[in-house]
Amino acid sequence: MSEIVDQFAIRASALAGVGHAFFTRQGGVSEGVYATLNGGVGSNDDPSAVAENRARMAAVLGVKPENFLVPYQIHSAEARVVSAPWDSVARPRCDGLVTATPGIGLGVTGADCGILLFADKGAGVIGAAHSGWKGALGGMVEALVAAMQGLGAQRRNISAALGPTIAQQSYEVGPEFFNKFCDEDAGFARFFIASPQAGHHMFDLPGFVEMRAEQAKIGAFENLGLDTYSDEARFYSYRRMTHRGEPDYGRLVAGIAL
Repeated sequence: MSEIVDQFAIRASALAGVGHAFFTRQGGVSEGVYATLNGGVGSNDDPSAVAENRARMAAVLGVKPENFLVPYQIHSAEARVVSAPWDSVARPRCDGLVTATPGIGLGVTGADCGILLFADKGAGVIGAAHSGWKGALGGMVEALVAAMQGLGAQRRNISAALGPTIAQQSYEVGPEFFNKFCDEDAGFARFFIASPQAGHHMFDLPGFVEMRAEQAKIGAFENLGLDTYSDEARFYSYRRMTHRGEPDYGRLVAGIAL
């Protein structure tokens, strides 16, 4: 069961005892379509507002703002080990980060894609991953777990939580999308149900990510069951923005720190 920490953060019971938060869109200083806790440096929001929002997130995690690290996400299945802050101009291009260094906060952004946090509390190893459909299909979860193992984590001791993600009832896809998954594995058809639109399907991204976590043989997995598309009051959504023809959208952030 998740719990509200304050007006703008949610915690997962699977990660109890580790400083972490799935931040909502509430509690920040951004305005307009970005209102209010936009964490996306790739958006067209005022950079000073995004910096302030991220500083508030870092404070919740108990780390310095400059130690709250979020990669340049590219919808990959690549995870990297970090042990020190980097220059913001030289952010690594990847979709997963792991560390065993106290005082370092790891973060990822999303606005429909899966945002995941991982921890092996005994080994003192944590991770954060961004997993949309490309990352999920390509093995983002498995790559993140392998990187954690490289720092001493054990699969059976790793707990993970999936934060706000677009739900199946909100995620309609075309036939080429369905075929891409089924060409990879015919069994993946179970993550699709028929859409009211002929030839289209509704895709269960959270269920697919959970399956990947089960295949990675980690100890525990929690899906918070929060739909970014339907809960406008708390979450940004790229798809909702697209359907409305809005000019841009904010990014949610998930963060974790030792």
